[in-house]
Amino acid sequence: MSSYNAPFEIHVHGDVVLRSDVTFEQLQDALKPLWKYAGARSLADGAASAYEDEPGIEFDAKEHVLHVCWTVNGDEDFRQNLDEMCMSLNELAEQGAAIEVSFYDADFDDDEEADDAEARDDFVMLFVGPTPAAIMQVQRDLLVEDVVNMMERHFDGAELGGVVAEIDKLFSERFEALVNSLEIGKPPRGSGGTGPAGGHGGGRRPRHLH
Repeated sequence: MSSYNAPFEIHVHGDVVLRSDVTFEQLQDALKPLWKYAGARSLADGAASAYEDEPGIEFDAKEHVLHVCWTVNGDEDFRQNLDEMCMSLNELAEQGAAIEVSFYDADFDDDEEADDAEARDDFVMLFVGPTPAAIMQVQRDLLVEDVVNMMERHFDGAELGGVVAEIDKLFSERFEALVNSLEIGKPPRGSGGTGPAGGHGGGRRPRHLH
């Protein structure tokens, strides 16, 4: 697809701690759905972002961390590539991690559109990790952070212990249900470590997430 007629600018952002034995070749293979979508022939060729001020895709071999702040022009079909990437990164991750993906409507112009027009922006939170428990831990931590930040507008942080305990209870019940489903041979609900897509509400998100 030509970058000139792509309906979205797609920004992928996140840090993934990798196992100490992960090689560049393994990571290149895991990230093939990204760099191949960008029309590159290798990770080195496709690591640069569409925006020069973004670091792109970086592998810190010393710290064993994958850093991603990378934009590509594309369409809705990019979502399938994200699922493939998550499945591959699950096998390389040392611990759970969140990856934020934002779809920006490339044809929407705030200055030229009608007041009631809405951009087709979308936001997806993906989760990767070596085990379902590691992925759920990241999901739990993010939820606690969001809920506490919102409720601290009205309550002191010390008053929110009960709320956090209820969140922990919900995740414990979900994990127990997952374990039970695996024990009797049923596949767990969901797939690929992907999270639910967010809606449009609240206006357009800024392009940079950092």
